[in-house]
Amino acid sequence: MGIADERAEEHAALLRLAAGGFRDMTRIAAGTPTIWPDICAENQEAILEVIDRLVVELGTLRGFVASDDRAGLLASLETAQLARRNLPSRVVRPEEVAEVRVPVPDRGGVIAEVSTLASELGVNIADFEIAHSSEGDRGVLILLVDVARAEAFRAGLVARNYRPTVRPLA
Repeated sequence: MGIADERAEEHAALLRLAAGGFRDMTRIAAGTPTIWPDICAENQEAILEVIDRLVVELGTLRGFVASDDRAGLLASLETAQLARRNLPSRVVRPEEVAEVRVPVPDRGGVIAEVSTLASELGVNIADFEIAHSSEGDRGVLILLVDVARAEAFRAGLVARNYRPTVRPLA
């Protein structure tokens, strides 16, 4: 967050254009700083171990970029993607859930339209995420819904001129 803040002085729009992923990644910085000295003191050994590992991993990534090692970088990113997908979900039984991706225009009321349709069709949204591009006027709603209702939801979205895709989680 400190690096982004320093760079924002050079490029005034930088922090205003920060996407959701950056905001998620820096969430701790929005919290109360006074709790962290005690947390760090109580967990010093474990925190130092992870920081040392992070420095090594960042050095590896730096090496991939510096040497234009696209294969090494891609392998590292694919490993990270798999690890992220394997994070525990609030969904207890992944085989009962489908991911519905809905490209949407960046305009007011879109989330309400999609969630109202889900309600009308009896589709429970177990979780959702918004992937927004700061470079365009579109985004993607990523919704987790009951796999048994996913096709009806997709059809309802198509009838309203959306272009959703559906993928079972398991």
